[in-house]
Amino acid sequence: MVAPLIAAKAYAAVQEAAAGAGAAGVAGPAAGPDFGQMVNQVIGQTVKDSRNAEAQMTAQVQGKANLVDVVTAISSAQTSLSTMIAVRDQMIASYQQIMNMAI
Repeated sequence: MVAPLIAAKAYAAVQEAAAGAGAAGVAGPAAGPDFGQMVNQVIGQTVKDSRNAEAQMTAQVQGKANLVDVVTAISSAQTSLSTMIAVRDQMIASYQQIMNMAI
């Protein structure tokens, strides 16, 4: 079952993003990472994982990489992509809920 792995990776990514954004020095009681920045960082990490997987596959075809490294990179990229799809689906669902609210 991959769901716990996806949840753990998503939690770790958000914690890293929050730690990075917290170091930026936002002052005040509402200090915290901007949601848009966190989403952008997670998207960037997903792209980076995908590119790493592609590089590992290319190296494997050329005979320069170990198969275990290729499988690990592909699994990481798949987990990152699944996490982003889950976040996207939740954002769309939230938007639809807001749009359906009576004023």
